[in-house]
Amino acid sequence: MPLAECEYVGDHWKDMRAAEQAGIPGILLRLLGIHLEPTIAAVAFGFAVVGAAFLLSWGAEVAQRDISQALALTILALIAVLPEYAVDAYLAWRAASDPEHYGPLALANMTGANRLLIGVAWPLVVFLYCWRSRKTGKPINEITIGKEQGVEVAYLALATLYSFIIPIKGTLSLVDLAVLLTIFGLYVRRVLKAEHNEEPDLIGPAKMLGDLPTKARRWTVVALFVVAAGVIFLVAEPFAESLIEAGVALGLPERTLVQWLAPLASEAPEFIITGMFAWRLLGTASLGTLVSSKVNQWTLLVSTIPLVFNIATWRLGKPVPAVLPLDAFQREDLLLTSAQSLFAVALLLDLRLSWQNGVALLSLFLFQAFLPDTHRWVTIIYLVLAAFFLVRHFPHIRAIVHVLMGGHYQEPPAKDD
Repeated sequence: MPLAECEYVGDHWKDMRAAEQAGIPGILLRLLGIHLEPTIAAVAFGFAVVGAAFLLSWGAEVAQRDISQALALTILALIAVLPEYAVDAYLAWRAASDPEHYGPLALANMTGANRLLIGVAWPLVVFLYCWRSRKTGKPINEITIGKEQGVEVAYLALATLYSFIIPIKGTLSLVDLAVLLTIFGLYVRRVLKAEHNEEPDLIGPAKMLGDLPTKARRWTVVALFVVAAGVIFLVAEPFAESLIEAGVALGLPERTLVQWLAPLASEAPEFIITGMFAWRLLGTASLGTLVSSKVNQWTLLVSTIPLVFNIATWRLGKPVPAVLPLDAFQREDLLLTSAQSLFAVALLLDLRLSWQNGVALLSLFLFQAFLPDTHRWVTIIYLVLAAFFLVRHFPHIRAIVHVLMGGHYQEPPAKDD
């Protein structure tokens, strides 16, 4: 092997070791049960999350040499949001013994995670992608995802439509679990059938791993996913708790911390990974991962609440199946989340998201986050804008329905001038 190539490989092995070692302090704190000042602990756990995010991103890129991009991004999205499942499952478990206190917190954590994903993560990757494209001298004003991502958009639309039923009936139950798991199962079934089309353009550590012999490459990718998932799952809860403790010390309300700060911490891996993809101008990978994650959250995350709540209720010797009731504020909060999701789907029907769309998503999110008394008005705005874009993208609705019927996304014919 030439000296220059040896140095190249050596440098990237160092990068991988650095990502792995970043998690050691947080892992030791967790395993040894050491309690530090919340801010210091949050930094240690945060480094572990960042290191795991790098490992996941490299693994997801290399995996595309052996499986379809859609499947690779689905696996990546599922692992990246593991911390959010852990936090919400914990709150749902506690809700069985104290539903009045922890029930609203479990729902607030779930709605906050969903709204952060669309209201912050989607705009940020679009802004970063467009800004980076200008730096290359070839400005691009939107991210375009591939037709294979039409599956994600289609099943996100289906899950979003069902989500409106939950605030209308005012409960979360095992019926919701059954419906949402069915939607997720159908989605995964379609993703597993996705074709492996083109080889990924790998650079850095991902290229080094991609050049390994086939068997070694595949086992290395599996190891990266397993190690990263283990680290994220291990430090997710203490990372969120450390941030919440720091916020409580500053006098912030518990609900605000659970709805915004905890999801922001638990979704940090996903924000980092998709940001890295956007930085490298991998638009489909960045936005595609976020859309896949939204499907996961709008199906599996929501269904986690009634599932864990019922298991915990049974363990306490109470009658099951149990229903988690939603008060007026929770129903309004969930309706707002559904309306935001519908607006996002309407924007993405043509598989494009422009920086102007990103501005709209971020602006409305900031408005409702900092002015909670405006939730009802923001919900109406989301629904009006969704209706406008549904009409504007009406020909693409047929393509989405075609996907749900088992076909492929077909771009509508261009209109004659």
